[in-house]
Amino acid sequence: MAINKTIVVDKCEVVSLGSTYTTNNWKVLQVRTATVIDEDGTELNRSFHRHVINPGTLTGVGLTGITITDVSGEDAGVQAIAGAVFDATCLEAYRLNAVGVRSESVGG
Repeated sequence: MAINKTIVVDKCEVVSLGSTYTTNNWKVLQVRTATVIDEDGTELNRSFHRHVINPGTLTGVGLTGITITDVSGEDAGVQAIAGAVFDATCLEAYRLNAVGVRSESVGG
């Protein structure tokens, strides 16, 4: 009787989000991992964990710059999708949205 635990990324969705501050949509990745517990090939339990990966993080003086999110700790498939989706246009749209939302909530 062998009990095994397997964790796999079973879903990675690209979600396009609109913006008030730019005509370009920015995108996030929604990643779901499944943890499967089985005994001798018979599944006993399956549970899920989800997390969202934003394209970047605001940086610099006044938090108006952007640094791309480090996805090196993610599954290879997620890394490949992030590399294809988080291009310069996506990063700039995300930056404009984040700076606009932040300035409205602080000063507006």
